[in-house]
Amino acid sequence: MADAKIIDGKAFAATLRAEIGRKVAALKKSGGPTPGLAVVLVGEDPASQIYTRNKAKQTLEAGMQSFKHDLPAETSQAEVLALVDRLNHDPAVHGILVQLPLPPQIDSNAVIDAIDPAKDVDGFNAVNVGRLVTGGVGMVPCTPLGCLMLLKDALGDLKGKRAVVLGRSNIVGKPMAFLLLREHCTVTLAHSRTADLADECRRADILIAATGQPQMVRGDWIRKGATVIDVGINRVPGENGKMKLVGDVAFDEACAVAGAITPVPGGVGPMTIACLLQNAFTAACRQTGHDPESF
Repeated sequence: MADAKIIDGKAFAATLRAEIGRKVAALKKSGGPTPGLAVVLVGEDPASQIYTRNKAKQTLEAGMQSFKHDLPAETSQAEVLALVDRLNHDPAVHGILVQLPLPPQIDSNAVIDAIDPAKDVDGFNAVNVGRLVTGGVGMVPCTPLGCLMLLKDALGDLKGKRAVVLGRSNIVGKPMAFLLLREHCTVTLAHSRTADLADECRRADILIAATGQPQMVRGDWIRKGATVIDVGINRVPGENGKMKLVGDVAFDEACAVAGAITPVPGGVGPMTIACLLQNAFTAACRQTGHDPESF
């Protein structure tokens, strides 16, 4: 029988999206702009197509403008950079997101760094990464931001907590570690080359699993009462040959040990798009001289 409290990211994200919609309406009523979010998709990756459709739908539902640019897989890097440049100079566009992964002929870093940092709602541009690392004001990557919101809602003040971030990607692991440092956690950034990885995880009050390895984190890796945030979304064979979604944590085992845990699906996933909308609202406010905290 599961003892862990289930952290409902789907419900939290729905509340957050409703609050963003209210803020967008208040911004427009005060004479501010309608926030505009441009999403660029290169190629026909099925998962990316579904994801960008969901982004566009939720952008419109929040009262924002959605600008979707679908480009063929053979699009050149120069063509993508030219589109990004046009969006950088379009006053109706306050946020730009280029969906990853990109086809092999395109250098993702070159595209990301071509985005105006003020419009970089993914928070991947080197300028925004630097601001996060140095404690400055910038755009924060959406998935780590969503994880932090769920943690603070579940635990309140994170000061003094021992946090282990499992995974060192630029998209989740590294920015997550710096966000937790901002909250005065003691942070260990662990990865596939960490010696005694399971022992490191057992020391954590907060364990963030972002490895991309299905059910890698077993129940005996988790400290009794720890809070577990499972970022993984992995498709594995289920019953009757159908595919099912699982996280990076062995959920049933973890539930018997953890104090609280995010499920997959329905945990971190819904928070990513909700935080994207929040970043788009914040970007629109900053670009037009409004204080995003005043709405």
